[in-house]
Amino acid sequence: MQTTLEKAADIGLVGLAVMGQNLVLNMNDHGYTVAVYNRTVAKVDEFLNGPARGTRVVGAHSLAELAAALKPPRKVMLMVKAGKPVDDFIDLLLPHLEPGDLIIDGGNSQFTDTSRRTKNLEARGILFIGTGISGGEEGARHGPSIMPGGNPKAWPLVKELFRSIAAKTPDGSPCCEWVGEGGAGHYVKMIHNGIEYGDMQIIAEAYHLMRDGLRLPYEEMQRVFARWNAGELQSYLIEITRDIMGVADADGKPLVEKIVDSAGQKGTGKWTGINSLDLGIPVTLISEAVYARCLSALKAERVAASQVLGGPRATFAGERKTIVTDLRNAVLVSKIVSYAQGFMLMREAAREYRWNLDFGKIALLWRAGCIIRSAFLERIKDAFARNPDLLNLLVDSYFSGIIRKCQVSWRRVVIEAVRRGIPVPAISAALSFYDGYRSARLPANLIQAQRDYFGAHTYERVDRPRGEFFHTQWVKD
Repeated sequence: MQTTLEKAADIGLVGLAVMGQNLVLNMNDHGYTVAVYNRTVAKVDEFLNGPARGTRVVGAHSLAELAAALKPPRKVMLMVKAGKPVDDFIDLLLPHLEPGDLIIDGGNSQFTDTSRRTKNLEARGILFIGTGISGGEEGARHGPSIMPGGNPKAWPLVKELFRSIAAKTPDGSPCCEWVGEGGAGHYVKMIHNGIEYGDMQIIAEAYHLMRDGLRLPYEEMQRVFARWNAGELQSYLIEITRDIMGVADADGKPLVEKIVDSAGQKGTGKWTGINSLDLGIPVTLISEAVYARCLSALKAERVAASQVLGGPRATFAGERKTIVTDLRNAVLVSKIVSYAQGFMLMREAAREYRWNLDFGKIALLWRAGCIIRSAFLERIKDAFARNPDLLNLLVDSYFSGIIRKCQVSWRRVVIEAVRRGIPVPAISAALSFYDGYRSARLPANLIQAQRDYFGAHTYERVDRPRGEFFHTQWVKD
């Protein structure tokens, strides 16, 4: 532990909650000297005398001391709550910085805030990076996925540090690469979290179908998730679900059964849904996953409604093994749709915000360290390598092949869930999106006729060139 405040530290970090502490220890493990500060100053000393004892970590009791401890050009990473606290700390830091110094926001900030901060700070000669960090506490300590964006001039200042502390794939590649200008890094992290919402909801629906539809004991569900994790569905979220199924409470009953069925959220999934509406991209599965959490939060209302509203019996009839196979296939193709929608939204964002996003590289960023790491991210990279202008993962030969094999199972699962009254909002939304996306003609022609009828909004005709608009007086005077 260092206490001298000479210009010895490679980087400063503000915010010593668990994520901040673990990132500091990760940097220390890789040979970097880190100066730390926390608004509650006592936490600095607790950290230095606790987890950071025996390290090169430097403690600072003010932002002035923190800045004084840093080698030029100074690099300060903020690990504080998104929103106003980030702006407040930037304002507090600026008097202690000089042109060419760098501020890094490592929290879950909205990408629009990051774009604004990058531009405003550049005008003052200060570099800015907004970087998405995924992997939770464990990832921060031993190697997260890191998605930096902002001022490109800042990347050389932290490239070596970020890539050294990032998660590594089996071939040694770091899960960290420059994403793009402005808010691109935080945008990609937002999409990561949106896909995470979708994945978690799909898995929860599979669990619901096995628990209430098949009445499988938890030991059998654990074996099912273990088998799934050994194949195409291999992923961090399937892996931890397998582990959760095997944890018992003190009375020997499954601990997960003791948890209130009301899911929380921190906003990134909601932001993904809002942005999809802004850009006109139908990210239906992710939006349904967000709404499913909102519905789960209405616990008291649902309990009351369950005493009034009836429905069919939940139990499935048929061969369990066949149904579990169908369910595995439905989870796989729904997961593909979740990723496809996320990449669709990134494609439109790149056009709208003028970012040069490399979708194959983004898939590689998520191969290790992050929450949505899974076996087929390599396949997504391959899809964009085959066709850099790929409009949708669903039309790639590999993914369309999986859908052909699994489509009958997918439909059977949705049909049986509806018959038995078990809600599957994400899996069914994925199927509806797929059926809509593969339809050469949808009933939107009637909607356009209705809009023209009541609001003279005009319409285009199938027998005339696109871009010509017509209006009809639908009812004669």
